[in-house]
Amino acid sequence: MTQPPREPAASVERVLCVLAHPDDVDFGSAGTVATWTAAGTEVVYCIVTDGDAGGFDETPREQMGPLRQAEQRAAAAAVGVHDVRFLGYPDGRLELTLDLRRDISRVIRQVRPQRVLTTSPERFWDRIGASHPDHMTVGESTLRAVYPDARNPFAFPELLADEGLDAWTVSEVWLGASPQADHPVDVTDVLDRKLAALHCHVTQVSHNPDIDQFVTGWMRQTAKRFGLPEGRLAEAFHVVHTA
Repeated sequence: MTQPPREPAASVERVLCVLAHPDDVDFGSAGTVATWTAAGTEVVYCIVTDGDAGGFDETPREQMGPLRQAEQRAAAAAVGVHDVRFLGYPDGRLELTLDLRRDISRVIRQVRPQRVLTTSPERFWDRIGASHPDHMTVGESTLRAVYPDARNPFAFPELLADEGLDAWTVSEVWLGASPQADHPVDVTDVLDRKLAALHCHVTQVSHNPDIDQFVTGWMRQTAKRFGLPEGRLAEAFHVVHTA
């Protein structure tokens, strides 16, 4: 007999967001994060690269990474997140490796979140810009870290033996930029906080005077697709139950 779809947990204590680049979380998920922190949930960001291949001006490459780290920390603070960790992998050159799985597993075991938010490993053919190779690599690596690595005490045994990090089981994963999105989050009431977070990414958005209208229109379409009332704004995810 087919089981009815499971709803996401109504509330959780801790969430870990694992994204490829500074600003990824803010374009797709900052409104949702703002609703979580407002409800008292602790949220931690793990950003896999420093975003050193980004930007739209002549900023020297050696300066771009530190600039984007600072922008991400400011953007995180705008939505109530004060723990931002960077893994320091090269922007634009991510590959699905055991090292990356181990490093994400380490952060999962450190934070011990009930929920992980990351990007979908599936290519989104209708919105190809969402399917940056780094995004897909981080999504797949994070899912592999969630299951089986972080929960298996015999996977990467050095995490326990050398660092004292016990195995941890994540209950659900929220996938952004997914062609199978099935769960909208109404972010209308935190729009100002999302836009404030986006505007912290000066190196990425200052060249676009229409960024607010673009992002708001995008969220309006999402809300309409999920049947929310006229005038509401939403972000959407594919929720995968992993425990």
